[in-house]
Amino acid sequence: MEQMLHQTPSHSSSIPDGFVLPADHLRPATAAGVVSLPVVDMSHGRDEVRRAILDAGKEHGFFQVANHGVPEQLLRDMEAVCHEFFQLPAADKAEFYSEDRSKPNRLFSGSSYETLGERYWRDCLRLAYPLPAGDTKDWPHKQPQRLRKVVGNYTALARGLAMEILRLLCEGMGLRPDYFVGDISGSRVAVDINHYPPCPDPSRTLGLPPHCDRDLITILLPGAVPGLEVTYKGDWIKVQPVPNSFVVNFGLQLEVVTNGMLRSVEHRAATNSAAARMSVATFIVPADDCVIGPAEEFVGEGRPPCYRTLRFADFKRMHNVVNLGSSLNQITNIKSNQE
Repeated sequence: MEQMLHQTPSHSSSIPDGFVLPADHLRPATAAGVVSLPVVDMSHGRDEVRRAILDAGKEHGFFQVANHGVPEQLLRDMEAVCHEFFQLPAADKAEFYSEDRSKPNRLFSGSSYETLGERYWRDCLRLAYPLPAGDTKDWPHKQPQRLRKVVGNYTALARGLAMEILRLLCEGMGLRPDYFVGDISGSRVAVDINHYPPCPDPSRTLGLPPHCDRDLITILLPGAVPGLEVTYKGDWIKVQPVPNSFVVNFGLQLEVVTNGMLRSVEHRAATNSAAARMSVATFIVPADDCVIGPAEEFVGEGRPPCYRTLRFADFKRMHNVVNLGSSLNQITNIKSNQE
């Protein structure tokens, strides 16, 4: 529990040495400023929405969705209950703290990837939502009392949105409509409730290292405070959240299934000194025994498979390290990593 960032004095003018990253590894975002990702209005006609998702996904790997069907009040309740949890006294949160990465429900600090010793300016409550039952008995229940109900309702709707986007992708790419139904999406939903406290020196650290999500697809409730940065045409760009919208990005399993037609794009979390930032990432997680490889629709004459077919558990073991000393797209180059 001593690793949690609430232990860092709020009046400090510097950050502990363990969080200081080498200056040459902290490439700043482009001077062009904050960028609004493409916004897909889910209330438009199905053909238009399908084209917009594919176009935005191919160009950026990230996009935002508006009019998505998740009630605005539930978004506000979700933000409020997450804030309430992190505002609890340390003693009330201590029972959930664990550095055991195998635990599905835990409170921890830093990155969930293996690093080379670097620490990152983030506290995270990770919750597992098993499917199909959605059992939340191991989630916090004493304080805040409404956390289980609010987060459970939110997670079910966020997963529903993710599955609808996957169905639209199937339609647009010529896959059978139920391609992403079953073990490839039906193991569990992982929810990361991220809290990035104000940082005394944002120029010397990150909230999360550059990485790609290893799962299928991610639905992010970004919060009002900017901090997400994504790679685009060789630069880092800052993402401006659109109110009441979600940020969506493709995971590495979508890149594998589409044989590289869709790409999982590297992203990171920046810090700031003025305000705490809260975000909620909802990951659609394949079952560990699910065997995933390029779909036959993306392989043929002149289109050899660019990725190995692997059990998801094996894939995770192969792609579990982030290394600041590598090139910008280090973790996204899974083709060469699998050779």
